[in-house]
Amino acid sequence: MRQPIEERCIAIGQYIADTGATVRAAAQHFGMSKSSVHKDMDQRLPLINQTLAGQVRAVLSYNKAVRHLRGGDATRRKYRHHSTD
Repeated sequence: MRQPIEERCIAIGQYIADTGATVRAAAQHFGMSKSSVHKDMDQRLPLINQTLAGQVRAVLSYNKAVRHLRGGDATRRKYRHHSTD
């Protein structure tokens, strides 16, 4: 693997592990697409750093488990804001 890709994978993985960021938030932070971040975290990072990949996998699994709650909260805030006509 090329060095810049390895460095990018580690940087993104460290960011997700440190902040608990979602794939979408990490993609926005690094100026990349969500699919690129996903590929880096799922396929490339485990080949580079198993420990960090495990930490990232735990964060992403948690984010996936609570995503329905985040969506519900966003909808609730949206309609609460609009109900002050």
